[in-house]
Amino acid sequence: MITAVFDLDGTIADTICDLGDAVNYGLERLGCPAHDHEAYKKMVGNGAKKLCERALPEEKKENSAELHKLFKEYYSEHYLDKTKLYDGMKETLEKLQNSGVVLAVATNKPEDVAREIVEELLPDIDFIKVLGGVDYRPTKPDIAILVEIFAALPDVENRVYMIGDSNVDVQTAKNAGIECIGCAWGFRGREELNAEGADYIAEKPEDIAEIILK
Repeated sequence: MITAVFDLDGTIADTICDLGDAVNYGLERLGCPAHDHEAYKKMVGNGAKKLCERALPEEKKENSAELHKLFKEYYSEHYLDKTKLYDGMKETLEKLQNSGVVLAVATNKPEDVAREIVEELLPDIDFIKVLGGVDYRPTKPDIAILVEIFAALPDVENRVYMIGDSNVDVQTAKNAGIECIGCAWGFRGREELNAEGADYIAEKPEDIAEIILK
């Protein structure tokens, strides 16, 4: 059996504009300078709390909890304003599903929002688990999120791939002893994925199916 565990932000969907807008909403209310969307690509990957901390200027780091609260307030209402699937992702997931690959999502994005995005954008894809950031489970690159997915898999020999766009995903795969497919179209790019030691690099979503089903 083959299992493909996908990151969400920068892998399945381009979420950066909605994430950036939500953080900027909070920054503006705290009297801090906003960032352009491109800058946020280097800040995401370790969960919403870390994103908010990174977005603040050094002299305002003590306001990270307040910024996180404002971020959640805005993002909970606007998480699908500009978010969209990457071209070819839906077809790739359908191909994997039709080929018997077990699919899952493991993201550091807040779990409730992650599930709503997946249900809205991919209603016909049957993920065995969609797991995200929750207070009781450490974030990636800790493997706790993968352990929970593994527990839901049938008790048969399994080949598992972690698919994501950042060093966090590569580190998570290495920590779990599984292979990683890096997504060059995501927020961090090929250079970071190669430097971190991704086993494979996919230039476009269709490449994922070719690698897994080879």
